[in-house]
Amino acid sequence: MADQQLSAPSRASSGIRHINHDHRRGYVKIGNHLAQHRELSMTAIGLATHIQSLPTGSKVTIKALAERFPEGEVRIAAALRELETHGYLARLKERLPSGHVVTCTVSYNNPPARSTETHRERREPASAPRPDPDPEPAPAPAPVPEEAPEAEVPEVEIQARELLARLRLRDQRLVLSERDTVRLAPAAARWLERGLVPGAVVAALTRALPSATIHSPAALLGHRLREQLPPRIPDAWAAYPVVPDRMVHPLRSCEDCDRAFRSPVPGRCTSCAAAAPAA
Repeated sequence: MADQQLSAPSRASSGIRHINHDHRRGYVKIGNHLAQHRELSMTAIGLATHIQSLPTGSKVTIKALAERFPEGEVRIAAALRELETHGYLARLKERLPSGHVVTCTVSYNNPPARSTETHRERREPASAPRPDPDPEPAPAPAPVPEEAPEAEVPEVEIQARELLARLRLRDQRLVLSERDTVRLAPAAARWLERGLVPGAVVAALTRALPSATIHSPAALLGHRLREQLPPRIPDAWAAYPVVPDRMVHPLRSCEDCDRAFRSPVPGRCTSCAAAAPAA
């Protein structure tokens, strides 16, 4: 019996093992309804945990959260909409005594309990009638919930999407879907934010491509955007002039002489276009 009792703990399962210690300070309580939510993304669960750990009055705007975390404004805005949909976050408009209207963000750490209390209040029977009290002044209008703001795409990310979409003009194997273009745009925008012109980014992404078939261009470009990200240039170098970007147009065949020339649209080469009015 003694041998069996000693050997029993060694036959543990291969799942997770917890080694827990009590937190003395600097902690926040998170319910399993949030940590194990079936419909929230990992980004939304982590963002809700961060918001619940902040002190009252902290800024939780999209720009403030984007400066704090590596995720871009698009992913943070989508995560905030998820939390609003499932009752963990609410945006309310309040009017100050000065007359200005401000947006107040409210965080709910336990939406299931809040829903239960609301349902219980609706089911409680009405109490016995009481004498009418003295009339009170009309209450202030309830704050109107603000609609979830649409995600604003930064200008540099729009430029990054156009850059990724033009890669197929350099190599036909680098055709990206619209979804992959939106997903890779934040990583390409980091290159542009570090001072690189679009032509330099295109050259770095298309340099020394494999000669074999590229089965997943999105995975190849995502790896290069992540692993070949150039370092930031010191501010002292900002005074040096930047070489202007030069766009390389695809090759076209002239409609008259059949010579090859570069142009954004099909048509005639420069010589044939100049000779056309004279003819």
